[in-house]
Amino acid sequence: MDSRVSELFGGCCRPGGGPAMGGNLKGRGAGGSSSCGGPKGKKKNGRNRGGKANNPPYLPPEAEDGNIEYKCEHSGSRAGQEGSTFRVWEEQCDFMCPKLKLVNPSQYRFEHLVTQMKWRLQEGRGEAVYQIGVEDNGLLVGLADEEMRASLKTLHRMAEKVGADITVLREREVDYDSDMPRKITEVLVRKVPDNQQFLDLRVAVLGNVDSGKSTLLGVLTQGELDNGRGRARLNLFRHLHEIQSGRTSSISFEILGFNSKGEVVNYSDSRTAEEICESSSKMITFIDLAGHHKYLHTTIFGLTSYCPDCALLLVSANTGIAGTTREHLGLALALKVPFFIVVSKVDLCAKTTVERTVRQLERVLKQPGCHKVPMLVTSEDDAVTAAQQFAQSPNVTPIFTLSSVSGESLDLLKVFLNILPPLTNSKEQEELMQQLTEFQVDEIYTVPEVGTVVGGTLSSGICREGDQLVVGPTDDGCFLELRVCSIQRNRSACRVLRAGQAATLALGDFDRALLRKGMVMVSPEMNPTICSVFEAEIVLLFHATTFRRGFQVTVHVGNVRQTAVVEKIHAKDKLRTGEKAVVRFRFLKHPEYLKVGAKLLFREGVTKGIGHVTDVQAITAGESQASMGF
Repeated sequence: MDSRVSELFGGCCRPGGGPAMGGNLKGRGAGGSSSCGGPKGKKKNGRNRGGKANNPPYLPPEAEDGNIEYKCEHSGSRAGQEGSTFRVWEEQCDFMCPKLKLVNPSQYRFEHLVTQMKWRLQEGRGEAVYQIGVEDNGLLVGLADEEMRASLKTLHRMAEKVGADITVLREREVDYDSDMPRKITEVLVRKVPDNQQFLDLRVAVLGNVDSGKSTLLGVLTQGELDNGRGRARLNLFRHLHEIQSGRTSSISFEILGFNSKGEVVNYSDSRTAEEICESSSKMITFIDLAGHHKYLHTTIFGLTSYCPDCALLLVSANTGIAGTTREHLGLALALKVPFFIVVSKVDLCAKTTVERTVRQLERVLKQPGCHKVPMLVTSEDDAVTAAQQFAQSPNVTPIFTLSSVSGESLDLLKVFLNILPPLTNSKEQEELMQQLTEFQVDEIYTVPEVGTVVGGTLSSGICREGDQLVVGPTDDGCFLELRVCSIQRNRSACRVLRAGQAATLALGDFDRALLRKGMVMVSPEMNPTICSVFEAEIVLLFHATTFRRGFQVTVHVGNVRQTAVVEKIHAKDKLRTGEKAVVRFRFLKHPEYLKVGAKLLFREGVTKGIGHVTDVQAITAGESQASMGF
């Protein structure tokens, strides 16, 4: 693992040189050196046989919020050192003692622990990680085998009480303050919230053309290795020309389901999407985007409109960083989408070639424009550590090296995806759900015997079957009334849609000709405003000459994609690469629904820029035709 990861998280090494549990064990002693693991015969927080003092091993102190809980049982030598009254005081004041324990808790303590588990599951949106044998301040005390079995038994009872399942992620020995071996155990607790069918995580798949994106998704979701000639990707293509050329030109979706024990549920005979949804407690939705530069507008639309939680950047081991790889990396950075990297096709290369590609990626990630900390994943322990650190720090970028043909290291990627927690917390989710309904229209279909169907993401609020909404803006700036007849998520019926979830909505006999991509369906109480002129603070990432008034660019704001002209550059006559300014844009075709603060990305040929909307000049339906020049 990269030394910078160890420096950032205070990582310590176990005997044998691998990363210690969590990858962030801190030695809080002189010089900040770590003391987890080490030669046998040495005692921690005391003196070894050579007479030198050792530093106690630590994790970061337990946070009040979040889905990580520390649990520790004090007994044995520690109780003997602190006197017999220590255990008595702990038993009597168990409800207020910060040294929490899971061995034979009283009924009052058990109910308190169950309540605490509910809180951690709520914070983690259905997932929580318990570190057994760790004090609240992060000190790795460890438990003896008997105490650990009793603690896990109690944790299992707690999980049963709340209707959750537990999975032991890993165990580590700590030789601390005791002559007897002591362990710490990391446990994943998972429970699907009562108001959801499953936990949902959206992953956008980026990478250069022919890097193996669709093939990797086919192998992950179908459970069969590729034959080296693209057989695994055939079921993912939506158009005949994609099958003929082997290149993705449209946005497609694939799902990978995990049950409550972390097992993949996709791999069985004739498993349909409905069955996968019913059997899954966690669902990974892959958004397969185009890699060819000709379809860059499609890739940008997928990143801006489908609101992925994170991105998977695929790099071919034999070509390295080539083609649109840097451009896709820049898009993820510009839109602040967390990403991890998968180096594919390692079966085609010598080990030295793979290592050279990884070193090339590490150099790019460490550059000033990225400021990332690469983390090479080579074992299951690394995969667990990577999932936790990736969620906690936006700077960490895990790197996997695998093959879709030989299956090398595919299991490590599955472990990572299974453990990867939601990257938004429950408070943000609740705040969005309390707002008025706003649904982005990204796709439009006509389904026989169903009628018009729209696909997209619910940005805020709650949407139910039978809700009356308004959709727009139309070309003349109006919003039209409609009714939501039914809702489906991942091809399964769903009665309630919550903020942040993607779904398709059936609109009955509503005229499809009145709809277009980029519209929004909102609650009538919102009184939505539209604009054809808006201002944005931008940074010009690249332009061959100068960026001036009258220049036309394609603007991407959420699911909105339209050509706009530069009307004015405030305080400047022109812009060059790297310069910043506030710019006024005017849409050329029809007004759009925009919100102040929304992220903006514009392009035209090699010209590219990013920014955010600072002001919108709201117009009414009557003013719309005049403002567009009709």
